[in-house]
Amino acid sequence: MYSVPPPGGGSGGRGAEEAVEMPRVYKVWKGSNIFFLRGRFIFGPDVRSLLLTIFLIVAPASIFCVFVARKLMDHFPHHQGISIMVVAVAFTLYDLVLLLLTSGRDPGIIPRNAHPPEPEGYDGSSEVGGGQTPQLRLPRTKDVVVNGITVKIKYCDTCMLYRPPRCSHCSICNNCVERFDHHCPWVGQCIGLRNYRFFFMFVFSTTLLCLFVFGFCWVYIKKIMDADHSSIWKAMIKTPASIVLIIYTFISVWFVGGLTVFHLYLISTNQTTYENFRYRYDRRANPYNRGVVDNFKEIFCTSIPLSKNKFRERVLPEKHGLQTRPVGGGFISPNMGKAVTDLEMGRKAGWGNTGPGMPDLESGMNNDGAENKEGEAEGVENRAAVAQHPRRSSWGRKSGSWEISPDVLAMAAGAAGDSNRIDNSSLNGLN
Repeated sequence: MYSVPPPGGGSGGRGAEEAVEMPRVYKVWKGSNIFFLRGRFIFGPDVRSLLLTIFLIVAPASIFCVFVARKLMDHFPHHQGISIMVVAVAFTLYDLVLLLLTSGRDPGIIPRNAHPPEPEGYDGSSEVGGGQTPQLRLPRTKDVVVNGITVKIKYCDTCMLYRPPRCSHCSICNNCVERFDHHCPWVGQCIGLRNYRFFFMFVFSTTLLCLFVFGFCWVYIKKIMDADHSSIWKAMIKTPASIVLIIYTFISVWFVGGLTVFHLYLISTNQTTYENFRYRYDRRANPYNRGVVDNFKEIFCTSIPLSKNKFRERVLPEKHGLQTRPVGGGFISPNMGKAVTDLEMGRKAGWGNTGPGMPDLESGMNNDGAENKEGEAEGVENRAAVAQHPRRSSWGRKSGSWEISPDVLAMAAGAAGDSNRIDNSSLNGLN
C-alpha cells in the first residue's frame, strides 16, 4: 500500500523517504493502457472491442458445433465424424489463445525518460554568468545508418527520447512502440515488435477457421441431399444454421483472408503497415529488406526480445517525482515555443511550419534555421525553471507542448517583485 511520507527535514526526512513503499509501475503508468491481474496483462484503452472480437469467433463456432458438426458425427463410419467436432473446438481455442497473446502483452513499448537526453558533445562544464546553465536546444532529428542506408530518427517530446529506427508513437496508447505496425481496434492493442508474430498467426488461423466452417457446412448440405435424394434448395431449408454460417464465413473470409495476404506481402518485403502507407518503399530502397527467406525467418524463427518494462516492480523515487539528484543542464525540446501539425500523431505538436510547402521530415530538413527569439526576462524565467524544476512533457492529447508548474511561475513572479522593490529603494536613496 502506497502512503505519503510524513514531513521532515535532515536525515530524518531522508530516512522517511526510504521507508516509503513506492507504488508499482503499472499503477503510475503514463500511457493510456489498461492493466489486468495486477500488471500481468497490458491492453490498449479500447480493450472493450476485444469482447466483440471474442463474440464474433465463439458464437459462430458454437453454432457450427451444435447444429452441423454434431449432426455430421452420424454420417461418417467408424466414428470418424467426431474428428470434425474435435478440430473445430481445438481450432477455436487455439485462435482465442493467439488473440490473448496478441492483445494482452507488451507490444514493444520503450520506457519514457525522466529527463530529456543530453545533447551529443555536451560535457556539463559550460556555464554562463550567475551560475546558471545554458539552454541547449535538442536537434529534431538524427541520422543513423541501417545496412548502409541513412535513416532519420525523430525526437519524441512525450517520451523525451530519440525513437529507434522503425519506432513510432501511438496516439491511442500514448507510447513509443518498437517496430510499430499499427494499432488494431479488433484486438485493442498496438501491433509491434513483440506481438506481430502472434497477430499474423491469429489472422491466419481465423482465416483457416472460416474456411473450415464454410467447407463442412457444404458437406452437411451434400449429405442431406444424398440421404433424402432432394435438391440443394430443399436440403438448405432443412439446415438454416448452415446457411447462416455459409453467409457469415463468406463475408468474414474476405476481411481476414485479405488481411492475411496483405501481411504476407509485408513480411516478404520486410515492411510494416505504417511504413507501407507512409514511406512507399517501391519508390526508394528499403534498408530492412534482406530477401524473402531471411525476412520470414526474422518474423517466425527469431526469439522475441524481453519486455523493457517491468510493470510489477516498484517505482524508483526520481521516476515518481521524488528526485534524488539535481537536474544539471537546460536541455529543452526541439519543439519548444513552436506549433506544427505532427505528421505521425495527426495533430498539433510543437515544431516547424504548417504551410503547404513543408518539407518531408524523413527526406531531410534543416533544424538550424531561424528560431523565435525570446526576451531577456523570459529567458531568465525559462532558465530558472530548467535549473530548479525539470520540464515535464504533457503526455496525453497535448504531445509536443511543455508545462511549467505553478510554483515555478510564482517563484519567478516573486523574483521580479523583489527586483522592482530594490530598484525603487535605490532611486529613493538617490533622491
